[in-house]
Amino acid sequence: MIYHHFFDRYGGKKQVCTAVIGAGHYGTAVVTQQLFVKQLTVPLVADQDKNAAKGSLEKAGIPAEKIVYATEVSEGQRAIAEGKFVYTDNAALATDIPAIDVVVEATGHPESGARFCLRAIECGKHIIAVSKELDSCVGPLLRRLALEKGLVYSPVDGDQPALFMALVEWARLIGLTVISGGKARDAEFVLDEEQRTVSVKADGITVHEDRTVSIPETHMKYFNMIPDSPGACAQYIGKRLEVLSDMPLAGAFDLCELTMMANAAGLHPSVPETSLGVVRITELPVAYCSRKNNGIYKDEGVIDLMTTLRRRDESGMGGGVYIVVRCDNAYSNYILTTKGQIPNYDLSTAVIYRPYHLCGVETSTSILSAGLLKMDTGGRDYIPTYDLVKYAACDIETGTTLGGDHDLRLKARIVPAARKENGSAVPGHMITGNKTAAPIRKGEIITYASIQKPENSALWDLRAEQEKLFET
Repeated sequence: MIYHHFFDRYGGKKQVCTAVIGAGHYGTAVVTQQLFVKQLTVPLVADQDKNAAKGSLEKAGIPAEKIVYATEVSEGQRAIAEGKFVYTDNAALATDIPAIDVVVEATGHPESGARFCLRAIECGKHIIAVSKELDSCVGPLLRRLALEKGLVYSPVDGDQPALFMALVEWARLIGLTVISGGKARDAEFVLDEEQRTVSVKADGITVHEDRTVSIPETHMKYFNMIPDSPGACAQYIGKRLEVLSDMPLAGAFDLCELTMMANAAGLHPSVPETSLGVVRITELPVAYCSRKNNGIYKDEGVIDLMTTLRRRDESGMGGGVYIVVRCDNAYSNYILTTKGQIPNYDLSTAVIYRPYHLCGVETSTSILSAGLLKMDTGGRDYIPTYDLVKYAACDIETGTTLGGDHDLRLKARIVPAARKENGSAVPGHMITGNKTAAPIRKGEIITYASIQKPENSALWDLRAEQEKLFET
């Protein structure tokens, strides 16, 4: 790691003063890690539930006498100057207090996030963007607006998009060809060969109940390692999905992150809803490559998703990220495929993966890079080439308020970005909290004509500005 060289040599200050907006699972982890990172302090946490904000500071081990509640900028600034830790339900303190260098936006609410980010830029604060819901709609524009003010808008180390961007940039820096790449779902499917079952454990976030399915004896062979034969990859993946159709598969939140990753890495989905492959780590270089290598894709440069299939005594992916790569020099490719990476059968591809993402625990690298170096930890380019859009999983009546990625009435897919027209699909998180303007039948894409346009929406205004800037 070379972070310490950069921070020590080029850092403009000894400590980065940070505010977190949103004391959920992710934001709390940022707060709780601060006492163990010498150049980081998080003296302010804002949440609409002030008790949640206070709770994150308590979980961090901050002494009770140092935790204070504030609602006004002046009292918040004074408390921080006195070495206190502030919790509040007024998010304006995060953006308006002069002592704050970096704002971590972790609300998960796209409209609120848009307003907070705009205010942060106005107030000269760097932004660390946790909310993928916001970023998938207008992240490229917010990054541009920040850059114009000499500020940073960055995705977060700790979540899959930024970690994937770093992995792809490293691969391209050393001359590897990225055939495909993507993320592993947090949920992992555990195979019990003796009992002929596949099970998944609830995690309280993406999987809400334990589930086990039995594998028919006729299909058991399809849960063996995919063999080295033409067409076997598509056949085995398809047969596994038949058996596992009642298991929780990819959600809109997974595809949301893939949309960000595609736009930052210049990759494309092979199909709008991804291949949904349930595969072993060792099968990634076998299956997730092009047909010329007996894989499932018609071309290369593909973004995708995988659900890890493993035995209980095998390691998993931990919701990490992966790339399937090759060297375009025969000697180099021999080294790539024989020095510890997992190759396919003919040693023409290999998988490189990072088997974890530590959420807010490792986000300090993004915060410190912004606050000390004025550098982001995302991809070099961020072009809005693709959008996440939603379609109806059931009939939806006029006047229905739609939810976010956990709304079971909606499903998602990734499509080429398009300009706003009545018949064009509206980016999926621009519908969150808004009402339908017309009935939507099961299977229909949610279009601009389907949604009552909200009044005074920062998110919708930013999206219109992004379309003009990038001419999508």
